[in-house]
Amino acid sequence: MSENNTEEQGFQDSRMSLADLAKLQQTEAAAPAPVAVAAAAAPAVETASAPVQLEPVALRPQILDKFGRAYATGRRKDAVARVWLKPGSGKIVVNGRDQTVYFARPTLRLVINQPFDVAERRDQYDVVATVVGGGLSGQAGAVKHGIAQALTRYEPTLRTAVKQAGFLTRDSRAVERKKYGKAKARRSFQFSKR
Repeated sequence: MSENNTEEQGFQDSRMSLADLAKLQQTEAAAPAPVAVAAAAAPAVETASAPVQLEPVALRPQILDKFGRAYATGRRKDAVARVWLKPGSGKIVVNGRDQTVYFARPTLRLVINQPFDVAERRDQYDVVATVVGGGLSGQAGAVKHGIAQALTRYEPTLRTAVKQAGFLTRDSRAVERKKYGKAKARRSFQFSKR
């Protein structure tokens, strides 16, 4: 019986201490805080004439090789691109040839420059890429994927913009395999009634 009384007394003491804590918090809220503590705890107050500019925070480290270049691998369909990126004048070399020679179609050159346009870094980086496999369209997509990856490794603060545009995600679409009993993946052989 004495144990129950002790437990009840302890329970009432804890309830009283919670009530005392609530009263203490109310009195602290009513009392003005010291100026030094309030200034340290509160962020800088923005005035209407001069808003405070916040710098983007790089959550990931910058990844460079010993030559100061960012390296990444890009993939699309059957094409694989190895991409090296460094600050420069905007020259893009693919398999030892200029982009205008290797990707003769303007749409393919537009594709490989999309990450720079999204990040607003056009003509600020030189790119050297080697691509194997697939056709020209797949190779352009692979170079674009590699450039986007390398750009986020050189400037980690650009990752959000490039990722929201969808350039960091490997495009998994590929040709569907041919099935037996079909002319192609889904195309049937020509039907003959007789």
